[in-house]
Amino acid sequence: MGTLIYTGITSLDGYLNDEHGRFGWATPSEEVHAFVNDLERDTGTYLYGRRMYDLMSFWETPTTGTDESPVTADFQRIWRAARKIVYSSSLDAAATENTTIERVFDPDAVAELVGRADTDVSIGGAHLAAHALRARIVGEIRMLLTPVVVGGGTALLPEGLHLDLELLDQRSFADGTVYLRYAVG
Repeated sequence: MGTLIYTGITSLDGYLNDEHGRFGWATPSEEVHAFVNDLERDTGTYLYGRRMYDLMSFWETPTTGTDESPVTADFQRIWRAARKIVYSSSLDAAATENTTIERVFDPDAVAELVGRADTDVSIGGAHLAAHALRARIVGEIRMLLTPVVVGGGTALLPEGLHLDLELLDQRSFADGTVYLRYAVG
């Protein structure tokens, strides 16, 4: 049985991007990116909303630039190998391999998928994750807090949500990023 995991790289004030949609400040250092790669190795399926899928589909095409690091190439292999399910009412066709389009997010079907999974399932995108969090099917929340305050934007967690959390792990990095892993009670 897998676990449904929601992971986000956030500002210290809890935003995934700023009020203009920018998130360059969240670009992880090599050390943090290598750590994220290790976290993602056990992910067999990614669940995305349309916008997050559009963003992440960047990883489908191998990059051939001189700026590609072994850490970046490693993440690309991890991402490409995983199954992707995109929840979209408007997407006609997937732009990536191993990708299925679902028209409606059904929490019961997702809970069943996670229950049958041999690996972890990741849910990405604040809006889609909000549905899963409110349905109480997320088993873990993982946060990478970056040392910046952006003052507004898309929040990692939906407004009005109450969750009891148990700290499972924590780690700090040389660039000031702090990793927090919580079980959802």
